[in-house]
Amino acid sequence: MLPSTPNDPLALALSALAATLGEQRRAQQFIELTGIGTDELRARACEPALLSALIRFLEAHEPDLIAVSEDLGVSPDLLVQARRELEEGNR
Repeated sequence: MLPSTPNDPLALALSALAATLGEQRRAQQFIELTGIGTDELRARACEPALLSALIRFLEAHEPDLIAVSEDLGVSPDLLVQARRELEEGNR
């Protein structure tokens, strides 16, 4: 589901997080790789650093990046751009 403001990198990344957590294998891998617990994930879900890490996780396995992009109805490039903008905002 495309966020109501697709040009907002935070909204797009949150949608990517929801899509990632909505698929059991992908969610399990993300949680295992980051070591983040579900309570911490809920508490930090809006943090740009966590969201950019999520998109980097997707970028590391192109089929996941493409699948999430398709779920959201956006191009993979738009997700990558959102990650870049989130990282630039954290500097």
